[in-house]
Amino acid sequence: MRINVAVTIVLIVVIAVFALLGTRLFYLQKYKIDDYEIESEIRQRAIIPIKPPRGIIVDRNNNILAASNIVEIVYAEPRLIDDPDKTKIVAGKLQDILEMPAPEICKIVYNSKNPGYVKIKEGITDLQRDAISKKIRDGSLRGIGLQPKWQRYYPTGSLMSHIIGYTGYEEEGLEGLELKFNSQLQGGSGRDIYRVDAHRDPIGLEHSVGNMKKGSSLVLTVDSTIQEFTRAALIKQWKAFEAESATAVVMDPWSGAILSLVSVPDYDPAKYSTATDSMRRNRALTDPFEPGSIFKPVIAAIGLNSGAFGYNQSFYCEMGHYQGKSFGKIGEWGNHRFGNLTVSEILIFSSNIGMTKMGQKMGHKRLYNGIKLFGFGSRTGIDLPGEAAGRVRNLKDWDGYSIRVSFGHEVSVTAIQMIRAYAMIANGGSAITPHIVRAIVNGDGEITEMKRPARLTGHVLKPEVANWIVNKPLVGVVTHKKGTGKETALEKWQVFGKTGTANISGRGGYNERDYVASFAGGAPAEKPKIVVLVSVRKPNKSLGKGYSGGRVAAPVVKEIIEKTMTYLDNI
Repeated sequence: MRINVAVTIVLIVVIAVFALLGTRLFYLQKYKIDDYEIESEIRQRAIIPIKPPRGIIVDRNNNILAASNIVEIVYAEPRLIDDPDKTKIVAGKLQDILEMPAPEICKIVYNSKNPGYVKIKEGITDLQRDAISKKIRDGSLRGIGLQPKWQRYYPTGSLMSHIIGYTGYEEEGLEGLELKFNSQLQGGSGRDIYRVDAHRDPIGLEHSVGNMKKGSSLVLTVDSTIQEFTRAALIKQWKAFEAESATAVVMDPWSGAILSLVSVPDYDPAKYSTATDSMRRNRALTDPFEPGSIFKPVIAAIGLNSGAFGYNQSFYCEMGHYQGKSFGKIGEWGNHRFGNLTVSEILIFSSNIGMTKMGQKMGHKRLYNGIKLFGFGSRTGIDLPGEAAGRVRNLKDWDGYSIRVSFGHEVSVTAIQMIRAYAMIANGGSAITPHIVRAIVNGDGEITEMKRPARLTGHVLKPEVANWIVNKPLVGVVTHKKGTGKETALEKWQVFGKTGTANISGRGGYNERDYVASFAGGAPAEKPKIVVLVSVRKPNKSLGKGYSGGRVAAPVVKEIIEKTMTYLDNI
């Protein structure tokens, strides 16, 4: 009897187990089949992202400034060689090919947090690639793969660093034109779907998805030769005067095209990770400064253009000492003493008091409107990232001390704003937009010329006013025996321009130790081909070699103009 009961219980248990198994199988086949089909499809396929080559960047003479080439990456799939003995065997086979110690390879695999992928080495030779490929095909390197990757390179090194910028590991633009035009340069990505075996080795390509599109290329206005002239001259002076930083820009005054743009210190885009923030700053765009005396021709032009005074009007310059309750004390650089000076003489001798008298003659509103008409206090719209707007205080916030804007204080500008102002004076008063990209060429070779309506419209100055400023006072700055720009004089071309030596202000006001030494001008005066701005921040005054715009910046401008004009006249 007891045996029958036991048998019955066993039968009931067996039947219950089979019933549960049947129920489970029915559930899996009825309700989970779609999930398992999806999982099976995933396990049988591998998705490989395919990126097109990033577009190239060339200068105006089609010299390559940035391009991409293929590099091979050797990688491991740790889950396929998770046994230490397997890892050691694979590492032993790789060490002689890759010239890497086997323990180092093992360590990379062991420490990987991704079971599906870890990079072992990037940038192998063709011989190394062929040797590894052979071993992968014969099955002796299971768990190891080769992956092609586009890598950006910059053949000109530091020369164009602040223009071109750089890309990160995944070829995403991070600075300069690489960032500004990232979407155009990178094109459109796609994906290849492969059928794989149980070991995740590819069996064959099934299909491709996505609309892969080659990246567009950029043709710049910059000339590599002029860029080299500019950089060499600037670096030489920057080092000679142990300055904190320096910037130089060369522009076509008629179109606003940038021919060269240099900031130092600079860096190699291929080694951007080793560059400091200071090295990566494009100071021509990002660092506003009080311009000092290079701002004076702008103020004089505004006054003449508005009819506040005439070309031959004289202003009494108070013999070097001018004082008023509303504007404080104003003196002359170098303790010069001037009596009556004409508009032209005020600019040639760089009289602060003469400029103050001009500003008072114009009044705050006329001054403010003229400065804003030149575009100061607003971004120029140059096609590079990071541009600062500078600062022009709202008219309602002006006080008596604001008259100092007449000689380049109480206002901050960027180098690109300043050279645009000189370009507009040099071209007869027409508004322009600084730009550095001439055209975009898509993957099919179609060229799109960049059209840039000027942010400032029409004429900023009457042509006769602009021409007079260039050919009278700004030529006089260079040719007059007491002119502050004598260091820029050339026999073959008539240089014009203005020096500037501006104290740098701090929390305690202006100091007598730190200056920005500048020169802005161009050549030839009769019909300017180029305008040039050089600005050197904090030349070391203790060296005893001088610190003024005439001593520090003017010689750099002279060298740039002489070499650039010789080059342009022979092409």
